[in-house]
Amino acid sequence: MSKIILNYILKNFFKYFFVVVLILYGFGIILNLFEEIEFFKKLNVSIFLPLMLTTLFVPSTILNLIPFIIFISSMLYMIKIRNNKDFLTLKINGYSSIKIFFIFATTSFFLGWIVLMVVNPATSSMLKFYEKTKSQYARDIEHLVSFNKNGLWIKESLKDGERIITATKPENKNLINVEIFQFDENFSLKKKIISKKANIKDFNWILTDAKIFELKNSIFEEKNFERYKIISIYNHEKIINLFNNSNTLSFIDLVFNYDELIKKGYNKVFLDQSLHSMLVFPFFLFLMTGIASILTMHTLKRSENFKFIIVGLVTCILVYYLRDFSLALGKTGRIPITLSIWSPIIALSLFTFIGILQINEK
Repeated sequence: MSKIILNYILKNFFKYFFVVVLILYGFGIILNLFEEIEFFKKLNVSIFLPLMLTTLFVPSTILNLIPFIIFISSMLYMIKIRNNKDFLTLKINGYSSIKIFFIFATTSFFLGWIVLMVVNPATSSMLKFYEKTKSQYARDIEHLVSFNKNGLWIKESLKDGERIITATKPENKNLINVEIFQFDENFSLKKKIISKKANIKDFNWILTDAKIFELKNSIFEEKNFERYKIISIYNHEKIINLFNNSNTLSFIDLVFNYDELIKKGYNKVFLDQSLHSMLVFPFFLFLMTGIASILTMHTLKRSENFKFIIVGLVTCILVYYLRDFSLALGKTGRIPITLSIWSPIIALSLFTFIGILQINEK
């Protein structure tokens, strides 16, 4: 009998969860499809391309919303079992409020790990393919930054031509083994700069041990400088931010390829932030289910349904801003980045613990 009841609870819980996911996925498809159509409207492409890209992009957005999806679906299901007296029936069959809470919260916790291990790698791959495909149709490519196995490549448009910059690797706020090719308006090479190191902390790059080959009278003349400055539209922070899309990094990549990502030039603070943000994910789902339980299980009055919905929406907003505010403190160096990610979880844990003790007395 206990197994039948448990299966009934979980079946209906997942039913509400997937219904909310499908509704949000439908809205996401509609909204993002208009954006993709706007992007491709002047290009000769099939309608299936914007539709395909939308299908690839929306799952990563849904993944970011799962904590709030869990919260909403938990509240809706708990309101239902409270209104149709299933909650009272469960209590008669020996299911206390705290036992019902742990069934939902533990299910959410394990669901979080399944999402990280299975769904997250899939959505990361889909988003990588989305960005790679869309970049091929980008109309504004006057300025371009690319990082591959051959190193860093930067293309800049100047008033009198183009400039291409290559470097073997970034190191702290420097580029190592830099080569700069400057072309005129007809794409003819007019200057080449070779430097062992370039400090790119600011937009005024400082090149160390630079060799300048400049075209004069159809001959390239060589000049040597211990320090040489150029002005670029990129600095270290701007280049790093171009690659700081945590949605393209999967949990598996961060766990097993952390050192390799560091060698590729990814910022350590960014990787730590991404990794810990994923590690707190299952705990966040657990606590969001706990908050939903606290809001809905403390009373059996059906007249308070509207109040639950309003309080639930306000709670989602407050939790979102709590996470955002804490993360902002970490990014600005006010508190360690790891603490800024785990602090909301600690605060929500205390609130949930006190609330669960109260509803267990009901």
